[in-house]
Amino acid sequence: MTSSPLAPGIKLITSFSRDSWYRGFILLLTFFFYTAYHLSRKPISIVKSQLHRNCSFVIRPSDLNITDNDTWCDWVPFDQDNYQNLYGYLDNCFLVAYAIGMFFSGMFGERLPLRYYLAVGMLSSGLFTSLFGLGYYWNIHSLWYYCLVQALNGLVQTTGWPAVVACVGNWFGKGKRGFIMGVWNSHTSVGNILGSLIAGAFVSSAWGMSFIVPGIIIGAMGILCFLFLVEKPEDVNCTPPQHHEDTEREPLLRNSSNNEEIFSNHTPAVVEAVEEQAEAISFCGALRIPGVVEFSLCLLFAKLVSYTFLYWLPLYIANVAHFDPKAAGDMSTLFDVGGILGGILAGVISDYTGGRATTCCVMLIVAAPMLFVYNLVGQRGVSTTVGMLLLCGALVNGPYALITTAVSADLGTHECLAGNSRALSTVTAIIDGTGSIGAAIGPLLAGLISPTGWNNVFYMLITADILACLLLSRLVFKEVRGWCGYTTRQRGFKEI
Repeated sequence: MTSSPLAPGIKLITSFSRDSWYRGFILLLTFFFYTAYHLSRKPISIVKSQLHRNCSFVIRPSDLNITDNDTWCDWVPFDQDNYQNLYGYLDNCFLVAYAIGMFFSGMFGERLPLRYYLAVGMLSSGLFTSLFGLGYYWNIHSLWYYCLVQALNGLVQTTGWPAVVACVGNWFGKGKRGFIMGVWNSHTSVGNILGSLIAGAFVSSAWGMSFIVPGIIIGAMGILCFLFLVEKPEDVNCTPPQHHEDTEREPLLRNSSNNEEIFSNHTPAVVEAVEEQAEAISFCGALRIPGVVEFSLCLLFAKLVSYTFLYWLPLYIANVAHFDPKAAGDMSTLFDVGGILGGILAGVISDYTGGRATTCCVMLIVAAPMLFVYNLVGQRGVSTTVGMLLLCGALVNGPYALITTAVSADLGTHECLAGNSRALSTVTAIIDGTGSIGAAIGPLLAGLISPTGWNNVFYMLITADILACLLLSRLVFKEVRGWCGYTTRQRGFKEI
């Protein structure tokens, strides 16, 4: 009796190597982890429009005795005219703590097991996110309580980004890193979208659940991390990726003695030959890696724009387009959908051209006028709003996504490190930590400027975009000169 041919599904499964299955598993697992991180950050932007409302449009319960008809439906202490400033304080308690903690988080990440580090961080973040929501059920009206919870949550959230980027960098080589990480980095926008939808489902009835449910989700992800995360391919006898090719010529990241360095006063970071137990790189050593300083400063302004939209876009839509809190939150998710497309597009283009800085710079140049157009005509109809949110989301989040993923991984495995993989978390933390300073400044400025008019907020965002572009000008010049000098350079994707 002749045996039947192998089932198509089994053929598909066996066509992938053991290494490929592990790489896919780690990519998916870390995707879920950081989706949960962003999912738990988003509710505050949705709940803002519920904490302070126009009570004249709200149906008052017949059995409610009130003394102030204007603020009876607001949540104290956000019932006063300075509520936008108070929102800014809440945002900055989180973001300033996040920015400060990020500079130390990378160094901890290099020296502690990533599995434990991530698991504890997610469980702690779940606790503090839930505590914010429990303020609703415990009837807490102290600004200090909410500020403290936000600050503590900002600190523990710093465990996420350096650790997941280091883990993915350990598993994937440089060849298609821009495309792979562009797709993978959609977890930021997916988390924002899910966070908006979950928070929006409860915001009008019991806004405390808008925080408690995301808190439970990120806590559950922490348990999964402890049970299943594999930090390095060597831990399960898989082949480690190749981070550099001898024949590869990258205008941005090369460190050849035959070519001028990116920094005219650059002294190569001296890292001893890799031994079995390589030492983690120092903070100053990471700063000496070519490109780290300029990309960090660029991200400061790029993230300022992105996080201003993250925290203030739902309120802007509610105020300007007169949407209710849930509808404004749902509409704001289109900005994140555009961010997914922009991150993937930036990764593909930068992989093909080899020009990470040029890709970022072009998208930032186009983003500046598009922000002006969105503020001018973006609220004149639903179709216009949808189109402009998608376009602005792609242009704003594309460079931000590329710098925090592929660029960070490239610089963290730079050839001047002589193969020392223990720099990846520190470099990622420096870049994202500097960017987080901008993330803290942006929402604060929006809170201070918005009472003078939303036009001024957008002028601030456009200025930040232009500054981010200018900070990459030297790197763009090096890349363009490299292309002109190496006309025979092979275009296309490189193998992992």
